Amino acid sequence: MAREEKNMVGYTVALISEFAQHFGVNPRQAYAYLKRFKGMEHLREHYGVLHTQSFSDSVEALAQVCANNGGQLL
Repeated sequence: MAREEKNMVGYTVALISEFAQHFGVNPRQAYAYLKRFKGMEHLREHYGVLHTQSFSDSVEALAQVCANNGGQLL
């Protein structure tokens, strides 16, 4: 696995964990929610920008994307 891919995987795991903690769910539930409401898709497409922001800003951005796609955690 290339270095950039390892960085992306590590960041993704950490961000899902932060998302789960922020909303009081377990990481598996957070991942399922993000996948269902296009948060994971957004993360893949915009990783270049998201990983330069704070975790709290990235969590809020993903929550907003999910809310725009029918999610109701906000």
